[in-house]
Amino acid sequence: MSQQPLLEIAAGSLASALAAQEGGADRVELCSSLAEGGITPSYGMLAVVRERVRIPVYVLVRPRAGDFLYGEADFEMMRRDIETCVGLGFDGVVIGALDADGHVDPRCGELVRAAGKLGVTFHRAIDASADLNRALDSIMALGCERVLTSGGCANALAGAPVIASLVKQAGDRIRVMAGAGIRPGNLAEVVRLTGAHEFHGSAKVRVKSSMRYLNPALKDLAPDTEQTSVEEVRAMKARLAS
Repeated sequence: MSQQPLLEIAAGSLASALAAQEGGADRVELCSSLAEGGITPSYGMLAVVRERVRIPVYVLVRPRAGDFLYGEADFEMMRRDIETCVGLGFDGVVIGALDADGHVDPRCGELVRAAGKLGVTFHRAIDASADLNRALDSIMALGCERVLTSGGCANALAGAPVIASLVKQAGDRIRVMAGAGIRPGNLAEVVRLTGAHEFHGSAKVRVKSSMRYLNPALKDLAPDTEQTSVEEVRAMKARLAS
């Protein structure tokens, strides 16, 4: 398993995915609604990103925001979204589900099988699990190649000791990717404390709207957006290189 540090950028738009690529990211996790933790992108976004982004792209397969307890209809949607990703030629998918007691849902095996030859990352559902060590064993048994975690904490720096223990537990059987709240200013510390070799962040900044007219009555319709910054990605890559 390569020991070269890798940077994955969570991109919530085509513009963010392209910024991640320009900044030197090693991989993109493509999603929508980053503010809600991410959900599956639309078919249109998937198709255009696949056409225009050259670095590896993994697609988040999550049918809704909220918890990770899914019914059969949710699983059917996830299976179909994975089939779409396979058909469009993506590099991998990002999945995760728990049962009501906070353990990895065995039906995740169906999602791994649906992915076929695509890579599979298990997302931060592990951080919502009742027992992270037990969850990691279950995730490895599913055949996932990677798990994204903040160590069950609000951010990767706070969860660094737990991430380090998961890295040790995983050995060479699965890659443990540290993520949540990682920025250029704390990345070196997260690297040092966790011993991980893959890191996940959004590198996003606020982008002011270019609208000249804004309806003052629509206070709840925020015109500004958040977008991955080329400079932030470059800064994170520089930290990893050093």
